[in-house]
Amino acid sequence: MNCAVIVAGGSGTRMGGPVPKQYLLLSGAPILARTLARFAACPDVHRIVVVAPAGDLERCRQDILPLVATEKEIRLAAGGAERQDSVYQGLLAAGPDVDLVAVHDAVRPLVTPEEISRCLALAQSHGACILAAPAADTLKRASAGGRIQETLDRSGVWLAQTPQAFGYTLLLSAHQKAREQGFLATDDAALAERLGIPVYITPGSPKNLKITTPADLALAEAILAAEEAGG
Repeated sequence: MNCAVIVAGGSGTRMGGPVPKQYLLLSGAPILARTLARFAACPDVHRIVVVAPAGDLERCRQDILPLVATEKEIRLAAGGAERQDSVYQGLLAAGPDVDLVAVHDAVRPLVTPEEISRCLALAQSHGACILAAPAADTLKRASAGGRIQETLDRSGVWLAQTPQAFGYTLLLSAHQKAREQGFLATDDAALAERLGIPVYITPGSPKNLKITTPADLALAEAILAAEEAGG
């Protein structure tokens, strides 16, 4: 049993509007619904858990889930104060019968079913795997005032994406230990890394962008339009 945990707890403040970004329309459908459709289309995902703020659960149930054509079970879970708390609640809601879990940001709606399957397959082989893209730009380290301090070597540097897939018990244990020790990380891979667990990378596409600004939304619209046109 493989389960996807979709984290949909963003407030959308960088979008500059009152609607959380996961509910904004992308080519006529809410971003969250488009993300769920990608996981519903992946044959290696058998169950989906959507983690959203407690006040949004009914909205998800009434307005989002009916838009997703799937026979797969979709569960809802209330998130926490931090993303890490929300993932933990999603893991608990996933259920103990899960073998592999793939954690994904709700606002990455352009991930492909093939990328999801590849990430899960490597997690099956190695225990932990994430999608990531190699750094393409020159990297600079700067002071708080904006002055460049050094140019960094970008070879071997990757930009983490989601999904990030793990053995279920491995990730649950990593989260429990982080909670016990008061450790907070920006992604799930870091929780595994700090325990000495090897985490592998499989290349993701630049199209698997995280929508956080109006410019990101416009780019996603263009990418989706090209996909639908067969480009």
